[in-house]
Amino acid sequence: MYSFGARSERQLSTCDMRIVRVLREAIKEYDFSVLKGERNKEEQNKAYFNGASKLMYPESKHNKSPSQAVDIVPYPVDWDNLQRFHELADVIKKVCIRLDEEDLHWGYDLWKWDMPHWELR
Repeated sequence: MYSFGARSERQLSTCDMRIVRVLREAIKEYDFSVLKGERNKEEQNKAYFNGASKLMYPESKHNKSPSQAVDIVPYPVDWDNLQRFHELADVIKKVCIRLDEEDLHWGYDLWKWDMPHWELR
């Protein structure tokens, strides 16, 4: 069984409990890291200007407290292996069904980009 490292735990601790609940179950089945939960103004605007977000502060769900969005990546990280993002998404979607958590949605399903992103809708 997999588990989160210290960095992932710190980021996860900034997230809404519904996200935490789903990700704590998903990590038991598939190894991944939590890159970012809550973003402050500087982090959000940097993400916007770098093209990693389409929203400036305070418009992103990452800017809520607790965060209503999270960015995750399959571990070990290989940004070019898109299949692993799909595998991880399948695991998370199954966990959402099992936990009756229908509000968590994948960025790729929403916009056809942003594979690390998950948010509450």
